[in-house]
Amino acid sequence: MSHIFDWIFSQYQGVPTHLIVWEVVAIIFGLLSVWFSKRENILVYPTGIISTAIYVYLLLVYELLGDMLINAYYFSMSIYGWYLWTRKVDQSHFIPITRMTKRDRNITAILFVSAILIVVVVYELFDKWQSWISYVDILTTAIFFVGMWLMAKKKLENWTYWIIGDIISIPLYLLKGMALSSFLYATLTIIAIYGYIAWKKNLNKSPQSLLK
Repeated sequence: MSHIFDWIFSQYQGVPTHLIVWEVVAIIFGLLSVWFSKRENILVYPTGIISTAIYVYLLLVYELLGDMLINAYYFSMSIYGWYLWTRKVDQSHFIPITRMTKRDRNITAILFVSAILIVVVVYELFDKWQSWISYVDILTTAIFFVGMWLMAKKKLENWTYWIIGDIISIPLYLLKGMALSSFLYATLTIIAIYGYIAWKKNLNKSPQSLLK
């Protein structure tokens, strides 16, 4: 076990202390955000905004452009989702969790393809291709683009995209040298599974409170 920890923390040798501190802070708020999402709590958005803002900076430093773009997108979608979640269907109930419609599926397909094209263009413009890792980065970017949009719309299927993307990101972040973030995605995978179960139980129910 000690060899595993030695290998993990050896990845941070030579990394400025402030970058490690910011990564830990981003991880904490990222975990809080997903936990609040599982509980259908509006605090998912302010905590998510803090986490994604930090990750935009970190990923820019590490030159991981695909992930940087996805976190910038998370930031903007968190503001959009914050607005949508606080809309009410009547004087005492907020919008419920629902399943995807045919229109939603069409939009997700467009988002998925658009995200891939945008990140490919960015990689080409800045010449940041890093073998097969860049292609996986592009794939996870597209998956998370869709997942974030579905979460903002309070669609149950958002958790399916988060689970798939999180599982792919676990080994990807280890290879990128961001071991702490890899552990974050492992934890997020577990929370996302429970999130799917919790949201399914509340399907089509309009909550009276978003702070719980």
